[in-house]
Amino acid sequence: MLRFQQKSIQATFELVRAGLWEKESQLLHFGKIDYGEVLIIAEEQALTGLVTAGLEYVSDVKVPKEILLQFIGESLQIEQRNKDMNMFLAKLIEKLRKEDIYAILLKGQGIAQCYENPLWRVSGDVDLLMSNDNFEKAKNSLLPLAANHKQERYYSKELNMTINQWSVELHGSQRTGLSSSIDRKIDVVQKDIFYGDNVRSWQNGKTTIFLPSADNDVFFVFTHFLKHFFKEGGVTLRQICDWCRLLWTYREQLDSSLLESRIKKVGLISEWRAFAAVAVDYLGMPVEAMPLYRKDKKWSKKADKIIAFILKGGEWRKLQDTLLVGSIFPLSTLRFAPGILLNVNWLKVKESVFGDGNR
Repeated sequence: MLRFQQKSIQATFELVRAGLWEKESQLLHFGKIDYGEVLIIAEEQALTGLVTAGLEYVSDVKVPKEILLQFIGESLQIEQRNKDMNMFLAKLIEKLRKEDIYAILLKGQGIAQCYENPLWRVSGDVDLLMSNDNFEKAKNSLLPLAANHKQERYYSKELNMTINQWSVELHGSQRTGLSSSIDRKIDVVQKDIFYGDNVRSWQNGKTTIFLPSADNDVFFVFTHFLKHFFKEGGVTLRQICDWCRLLWTYREQLDSSLLESRIKKVGLISEWRAFAAVAVDYLGMPVEAMPLYRKDKKWSKKADKIIAFILKGGEWRKLQDTLLVGSIFPLSTLRFAPGILLNVNWLKVKESVFGDGNR
C-alpha cells in the first residue's frame, strides 16, 4: 500500500526537478495537491530546500501563499543551520591545521557548492577523511572536546563524535564493507587523493577547505550511497541529487574513461546504469551529463523499483529490505551477502584474525 497519494509523489518529483535544474514546473495536471504530503516526502528525503526552490518555478497554477510561506520558513531554517555549520567547519579546519593535521572534507558542505543555492541543501554530518597518521592525531585532538562519541569502527576506520552540537565523523577510509574488490579500489582512490594530491578546494569564508578531486569524489559519492542502499537502512533522494549535481558541475572535466574503468573493475556497472536511469527518468538529469547512461526499459524498470524502495518508509527491517534490494540487483545481493547480512567481508575477517598493521 502506498504511503502517499500518487499525485503527491509525482508533484514532489516535478518540484524537485524544477529546483534541481532551475527550470519551469507545471502542477495543474496533477489536480488538487496535498501540499502537506509533499512537505512530508520532501522532509523524509532531505529535499525541502529543492522543493521550495521548485515552487518558485511553478508557471501554471498559483501556489497558495500560506503554502509558500511554510516551505520558505522551513528552508530559511535550513539556510541558518548551513551558515552556522560553515562557521563551525572553518574553525574546526583551522584548529586542525594549527596542529599540523591535514584533512579532506567529504560530501556535505563541499558537495553543497555544486547546487545553485548551497545554503538550501539539507546538511548532515561533518565528514573528514585523513591519512592514518592524521586520523590518530585528530582523535587525540578532538576527543577531549567531544560531548560524546561512538565506538570506533576499525575496519572502516571511522569515529563519530559530537562537538558543539555538531556531528563530526573522522574517516581513515571510505571502505563500504560490501566486497573486497570495491574496498581495494576505494583504498587506491584514497591514495590518489593523499599521495597524488588530486584535490579541489572550496573557499569557505576566509578558510580554504580541500575536497577530493571531481573524478575521485564521483567514485566516493556513488559507492557511499550504494553502501547505504544495500546495508544501512536505505538511501535518500538527496544523496542521489548530490551525485547528479556533482556530475553536472564537473561534466566537462571528468575523465569518463577512468570512471568507466573503475566502475567496471569493481563490478558495479549494473548499479550505475540503474541509478543513472533514476537520475534521468525521475530527477531530470540531462542525458548528456550522465556517463554510462543507457536508455533501455531494463534500466527504467530497475529505476522504478529503486524509487519505490526509497519511498517505502517505515521502520527498517534488514531481512525485508535485503529481499527488496535483491529483487532489483539479485546477483549483487548474493555477492554482497556477507557484508549485508553479517556486516563482514573477507578483508574484515582477515583483520580480526591477523590484525591490521595500520591500527
